[in-house]
Amino acid sequence: MPVLPIDTGRYGTTEMLRVFDEASRVQKMLSVEAALALAHADVGNIPRAAAEEIAAKASTEHVKVERIKAIEKEIKHDVAALVRALAEQCGESGGYVHLGATSYDIVDTANALQMKEAVALIEEKLLRLKALLKKNAYQHRETLMIGRTHGQHALPITLGFKFAVWGYEVNRHLHRLNECRERVLVGKMTGAVGTQASLGKHAEKIQTLVMQRLGICPAEVSTQIVQRDRYCELVSVLAMVSTSLENFATEIRELQRPEIGELAEAFEQKMQVGSSTMPHKRNPEICERICGLARVVRSLVVPALENMITWHERDLTQSSAERFVIPEACILVDYMLYLMLSVMEGLHVDTERMRRNIELTQGRAMSEAVMMALTRKGMNRQEAHELLRRLTIKSERENRHFSEILLEDPTVTSMLTVSEVEEALKPENYLGTAVEQAVKFSTAQD
Repeated sequence: MPVLPIDTGRYGTTEMLRVFDEASRVQKMLSVEAALALAHADVGNIPRAAAEEIAAKASTEHVKVERIKAIEKEIKHDVAALVRALAEQCGESGGYVHLGATSYDIVDTANALQMKEAVALIEEKLLRLKALLKKNAYQHRETLMIGRTHGQHALPITLGFKFAVWGYEVNRHLHRLNECRERVLVGKMTGAVGTQASLGKHAEKIQTLVMQRLGICPAEVSTQIVQRDRYCELVSVLAMVSTSLENFATEIRELQRPEIGELAEAFEQKMQVGSSTMPHKRNPEICERICGLARVVRSLVVPALENMITWHERDLTQSSAERFVIPEACILVDYMLYLMLSVMEGLHVDTERMRRNIELTQGRAMSEAVMMALTRKGMNRQEAHELLRRLTIKSERENRHFSEILLEDPTVTSMLTVSEVEEALKPENYLGTAVEQAVKFSTAQD
């Protein structure tokens, strides 16, 4: 009976859930057993016909999940149950199944196959998100909005610039994910303590052949298990991805507040319900879901770190934890990317509200621009800063537009003309390289 929201289908994309479903997991383990048998045949350890029989039967079409579970119930060992179920299907050739291997030769190599598929799905969505941010960065390269620091109005920016900041962050995650592949996506065929003694004189060749058939690399060295710093690295990268998505989602949530109203999630007006009791509500529920799930993903880093610790050449403390950690991290991050793509594709942008919000401080947000204009005319920078500080306080206290206060001040008018003051107060004149940076990101080669 489904219990957790991943099991019930509430969270997770179909393609990622398929990577980690029980039948897929069993099939990957069977594929490792097949590759091992064929490698033994390649080096002359077992008859070719026996290896081909094992490979032909190493499929969930022949080896049923239900049969594996029935055997496991009797013998209390999941991998040994799989080995017996496969051997049953292979007749006399069954005696060669799992030859020279230990359980975690099969498990860890199957882990790598699952993670390889999962990373590919996550990478594909990251690339789509980056492309979407590129498009939006260019489209809104000149869309004026106020930049905020400490939650307060700071200086004008453009929405395209904000998207470029997000986009480069996504791009760094793509690099991290790609760079960790060679360290994470590895299998092993090294036996009970990693010495390969049970595999005989062709041990290293057998490991190489197995991994070549499966399309992954062998670990440089291992004990009974692949060392868990590898898995921890992947989980940590995924936690960083999830936190970036939460960062983006939090910004959208903040800007969707009615008193700000600059960005908003799409709302299906014909059918969508925002609240069970308040008909007017349009909640940023997708972004909120992203934020909540990011907390779960970050929590997985702790057990991933603790799984790096093992007694001697192996104990069983990692096993139970990573049955949760690896699938959950991959499934949730993939799903969060799916959600963020839907948010960005339907994002509502209120450019007029952005322009009006810039004026909320009556021009005071342009105080730095006026200060810099004064310094260009020869005023000491510190003196200019103190002058503008006092004039902004006066503007706010008297609830008068900053331009009035500036044009009444003799020091300002002695150095700047009326037109120069007006030009300094125009947000579009004080964007620095914001537009260029948005364009640079949107036109950068992948």
